[in-house]
Amino acid sequence: MSEIRFSVIVPAYQAEATIGKCVRALNEQTVPREHYEIIVVDDGSTDRTADVARQAGADRVLTIPHGGPAAARNAGAEAARGEILLFTDADCEPFPDWIERMTAPFADPQVAGAKGVYRTRQRSLIARLVQLEYEFRYERMARLPSIDFIDTYAAAYRRAVFLREGGFPTDVPVPSVEDIDLSFRLAQAGYRLVFVPDARVWHTHPSTLKAYLARKARYSFWRGLIYLRHPEKRRGDTHTDPALKRQFALLLLMLLSLAGGIIWRPLWLVAGGALLAFFLTTLPFVRWAGRRDRAVALAWPWVTLLRGLVQGTGLACGLLYHRWPRRTARPIPKKAQEFPSDPRP
Repeated sequence: MSEIRFSVIVPAYQAEATIGKCVRALNEQTVPREHYEIIVVDDGSTDRTADVARQAGADRVLTIPHGGPAAARNAGAEAARGEILLFTDADCEPFPDWIERMTAPFADPQVAGAKGVYRTRQRSLIARLVQLEYEFRYERMARLPSIDFIDTYAAAYRRAVFLREGGFPTDVPVPSVEDIDLSFRLAQAGYRLVFVPDARVWHTHPSTLKAYLARKARYSFWRGLIYLRHPEKRRGDTHTDPALKRQFALLLLMLLSLAGGIIWRPLWLVAGGALLAFFLTTLPFVRWAGRRDRAVALAWPWVTLLRGLVQGTGLACGLLYHRWPRRTARPIPKKAQEFPSDPRP
């Protein structure tokens, strides 16, 4: 009997429209099929997510009460048989060589985690902007010998390390920062995490400005919790654009100066200067994107202005909300209920 070396875990909630494509893509990998298993964790869906996953070829479908993606991933990790855990999302379609590329770094015994990349087939302006925003960050990460940030749309960990360090925190009820928390904990504990730029998954990005800003607001709100748990990361990490902190400061100065200008009008000049300085911080991306997509480059300063206002507000609200009382992570679920028709490991 062939050895299961890798376990691919896909959390899925109300995902009947996308989980089939994800599982079928995972069944068509360059790694021999007998060396990996596909585990879909149905997070209490009320649609046909579980049925579609089984029909598409998942080896096992676990079902747990709805508790969010972190709890679903943790349940899958406990049920897994492979020594390397791979995670992707139900709305992703891994490239055929994704497992091969994601697991290659683990030939180095010092590597405990790896991160892949997004790609998209979309052509809307906002989706193209999102993709280039990611790629701008990817270029910076590719120059680093190690990273401290792994997103679960394309992630891999040694199972022993994952379980020993407690997995994902389950007190984050929506997809947002549970993967960041684990990344920061692993990096702080001295584990080496690496970036794998050729481990790719197709994804559908937000295609409207409203959806893009809503996503940024949600992530920023929960980032407040992360900064309370990991205050040292307020100085920066290997994923976040270093310009973001300057942009927040300039926007705050602009807003305060606009408010103060009601009493003393010369402050409006200060507000104008802060806005100009803000736009100057967007120029590195504008120059970079201009060689790839001129429309994205032209839209970027204005989208970034709105993004900064939304993210700054979300982060401030998150810091206030999560400070009192301080939230703590719930433990990994001890057991997942499995469909009776599925074989046990």
